[in-house]
Amino acid sequence: MIIQHKRLYIILLIAVSILLIPLLAMQFTEEVKWTLSDFLVAAFLLLGTGLMIDLVLRKVTKTTYRIALCTALLISLFLIWAELAVGIFGTPLAGQ
Repeated sequence: MIIQHKRLYIILLIAVSILLIPLLAMQFTEEVKWTLSDFLVAAFLLLGTGLMIDLVLRKVTKTTYRIALCTALLISLFLIWAELAVGIFGTPLAGQ
């Protein structure tokens, strides 16, 4: 039980740390312009991915499958993030 709470705290800490990067960048440059919705979507993506990786690490026993699933989750996160940011696929969700 304590280990699960520790993992959750680590996931939250990593997500908040990543979200602090654009927040700090907004203080020093006009090039970064995130809105509240941008932060909420990014938090949802980061926390969702972190929790899914935690689930994989707890439920999947074979190391090869763990690595493959975690890699697939991270690649999915990066592709969705890039699509929302700059529109690499040209979907209606693409950023400007």
